[in-house]
Amino acid sequence: MALKLKGPVIKEEWCKGCGICVAFCPKDVLKLDGNKVKAVNRDACINCGLCEIRCPDYAIYLEEGENHD
Repeated sequence: MALKLKGPVIKEEWCKGCGICVAFCPKDVLKLDGNKVKAVNRDACINCGLCEIRCPDYAIYLEEGENHD
């Protein structure tokens, strides 16, 4: 069965709130909430991976899941 990316997962304990992932997200999926990043519009995620690539603390990654199409 093929796997499909389902969107960003944020490890809050690793996030330092630098906002780099927020700045690079082309679909405004991520927002700073205090000093942590939150996924506020997960359905808009296009799985581009810019958040994962740019995070200096490895606090965000794209989750895989089963594709039932």
